[in-house]
Amino acid sequence: MTVELFNRNTKAIIYGFQRNAIQRMLDFDFVCKRETPSVAAVIRPSQAGAIGYHKVFWGGKEIVIPIYRKLALAIKKHPDADVLINFSSFRSAYPTTMEALNADTIKTVAVIAEGIPERQSREMHKLAQSKGKVIIGPATVGGIQAGAFKIGNTAGTIENVVLSKLYRPGSVGFVSKSGGMSNEMNFAISQNSDGVYEGIAIGGDRYAGSTLLDHLLRYEANPKIKMMVCLGEVGGTGEIDIVNAVKDGRITKPLVMWCIGTAASILPSGLQFGHAGAMAGSEMETASAKNKALAEVGVIVPDSYDDFGDKIKETFEKLKAEGKIDPIDEFEPPKLPMDYAQASRQGIVRRPTDVVCTISDERGDVPMFAGVGLDRIIRENKSIGYTIGLLWFKRELPQYAQDYIEMVVKLTADHGPAVSGAHNAIITARAGRDLMSSLSSGILTIGPRFGGAISDAAKYIKEAVDKGSKPVDFVDYMKNVVGINIPGIGHRIKSVQNPDVRVTLLKEFVFKHFETHPHLDFSLEVEKITTAKRNNLILNVDGCIGICFLDLLLNLGLTDDEIQDVIDSELLNGLFVLGRSIGMMGHIFDQKRQRAALYRQPWDEILFSTEN
Repeated sequence: MTVELFNRNTKAIIYGFQRNAIQRMLDFDFVCKRETPSVAAVIRPSQAGAIGYHKVFWGGKEIVIPIYRKLALAIKKHPDADVLINFSSFRSAYPTTMEALNADTIKTVAVIAEGIPERQSREMHKLAQSKGKVIIGPATVGGIQAGAFKIGNTAGTIENVVLSKLYRPGSVGFVSKSGGMSNEMNFAISQNSDGVYEGIAIGGDRYAGSTLLDHLLRYEANPKIKMMVCLGEVGGTGEIDIVNAVKDGRITKPLVMWCIGTAASILPSGLQFGHAGAMAGSEMETASAKNKALAEVGVIVPDSYDDFGDKIKETFEKLKAEGKIDPIDEFEPPKLPMDYAQASRQGIVRRPTDVVCTISDERGDVPMFAGVGLDRIIRENKSIGYTIGLLWFKRELPQYAQDYIEMVVKLTADHGPAVSGAHNAIITARAGRDLMSSLSSGILTIGPRFGGAISDAAKYIKEAVDKGSKPVDFVDYMKNVVGINIPGIGHRIKSVQNPDVRVTLLKEFVFKHFETHPHLDFSLEVEKITTAKRNNLILNVDGCIGICFLDLLLNLGLTDDEIQDVIDSELLNGLFVLGRSIGMMGHIFDQKRQRAALYRQPWDEILFSTEN
């Protein structure tokens, strides 16, 4: 049995973009003086790319939380997160919960959605039991471990958290079906004892993922919990299971309990009280019968809900007099800054930043590139390929990947003054414009027809390989369906008989250093078909760079979503722009030197050179 579901280091993945719930969790963390945020990541299926970021406040500072499109990627990236808070709709709550339960790292799942079919709830419960995991919900607001971790909107606003003394642990274990009532009970318990240690709302559906008894047995086994409070209700037999547990000695700690819904006995039969499970189908499912059965086995049952707080206080004071209550480490919780909308009305403002940067940070003593200090990069003489890996991929690349990137930069540095980018840069420089204007005019010409085919070549070859297309079918598809020449195929000068040495160098490198190269292999089969039609329809250097880069990403272990994100972000064309900019600047410097030398000549020499 897992005695404690949460602690001060617990981290959660949140399925569904719930801005307020996320911020409330982080605000709770802050007033509890947690060292790290409890939200590790957010799943947003509608996210455009594989990964995005959400800005949040950590006290008065801004931090970012990664957003993923798929749960599997978030689980892979955050193995230390063992809780999933599932805000997905009742239509998708079942598959997302099942996926989480089948993940090794997820131990607890809170299912917020209402209206999940009972059969699906039973299947989720069965899978959780078989794997030794815990489901809170469905139809729950969640739960809380005071001073440690809270689920979503549990306990309401931060003001209510402070009033209910939930920023530090008390001695009471509380469990309820109702989320709304649990918020009220947190406050009531704080006013009649030293407060809640852990509180769980199991949800009001007929088939909950965990029962009232499940959590009471955890509290029974937890030496930090000295007494228990439970709020049951009309409908179901879960409270009778508690009666039996008290009878057979599984529950020995003082338990104060009340089942709401006693008014049902004077109302028409079959009436449901809010929750799906709050409807008595037999006499034993009525609130009155349950309260009577609980009292008979020694549970502390008040005469009415109005007396609930008094019974809690009596029980707590008795334990305190017996010396069974440990002193509470009380402290003044940190003051939480007001949000902008509220603070602006009072003239107290905290303003979020306009831009988020996740690749570098120069706020400390040493500038950081993706978490690596610039001093280390310089002192260890790290390569340009290594630095590009940090700034473009946010990771330290292996040596062969660094070498490939540097080779690409060298191969694309200059293709001569006649290509469009260099030509435009030269003309602009000769016109006397500055470096940046000259460089920009050249870069702006780069596109699918002039040097920018790297991304498009990778895009279409990846689609073909992913679909398992045959090379001949791919050639026909590009001609008859897409209606364009295959990006990365074709050269004005080079041919089968006069191969491009740059392509040869790329292929030699890939075959030597890459463990697998399915995209290059496929492209070479396509080349056989195209060169059979015309001998200059070869795989050109731009296409080869992009296609081999796909194989590099595969060898680095990137997921399909991450690779697609690289393509969509035009990172591949970025390699070409980086290399070509080096060559363009060389042309610009050359033209500026020539122009300066021209102005230094005497007029008669200028006229003479012009005439010749």
